[in-house]
Amino acid sequence: MIDTHCHLDAGEFAADLDMVLGEALRRGVTAVVIPAVDPSNWEAVKAITTKSDPALPERRYALGMHPVYIDRCDDAAIDALRAAATAARADPLFVGIGEIGLDHFVAGLDLDRQLAFFVAQLRIARDLDLPVILHVRRAIDPVSRELRRLGPFSGIAHAFNGSAQQAERMIGLGLALGFGGAATFSRARNIRRLAASVPLEAVVLETDSPDIAPAWLAPGRNTPAELPAIADEIASLRGIATEQLVAAADANARRVLRWR
Repeated sequence: MIDTHCHLDAGEFAADLDMVLGEALRRGVTAVVIPAVDPSNWEAVKAITTKSDPALPERRYALGMHPVYIDRCDDAAIDALRAAATAARADPLFVGIGEIGLDHFVAGLDLDRQLAFFVAQLRIARDLDLPVILHVRRAIDPVSRELRRLGPFSGIAHAFNGSAQQAERMIGLGLALGFGGAATFSRARNIRRLAASVPLEAVVLETDSPDIAPAWLAPGRNTPAELPAIADEIASLRGIATEQLVAAADANARRVLRWR
């Protein structure tokens, strides 16, 4: 079982990361993907993946600049990302450019600067032929527009929450859709509808740890160990066995991230 999105370099895991990962493996999580958020944590996410330990899940990483943290990044960060991604291409633990995208939900963000950094990072992914891990909060249409204009791309639209038509559009652009703890809340009707109805070949599983805790844990710290129970809930929504969902979601993750 692959957790395609977890921020294990976050301060919430500073004291017990190995314990958290060990518990995830015991519950059946065999691999995790750790996206970066800005240049200050590129080395941290990479370092988490390189520690070889059979008692921990396999770990992969992505490098990028999250739209909410663009104000931390100067213009030279684009060239730095291109250099870092070029150097990482030969690393089998490196899966692509992420977490990148647009966020039209958080108030006070510079949307023009967000867009400029998103486009620049998409161009790096295109030029280096790398998958992307996308943040699309309240911004699915403009993200889709840039994917169509600059693509084609492979990758994941993380924490997807849009219309059925937007889901179809993103899938048509080469993206899988990430579903996690939000789908476990009965009030999250749209996400639950999507999790139940989008084509199985477009579904991947995620936790977004330490954020988006599932209903039984909120507002506590989320961890990859919650993924099996999240998978149970999504499988129930789809009316299929958890094993069928997990097999498909893992195959989808490996395909869109070009797992080596």
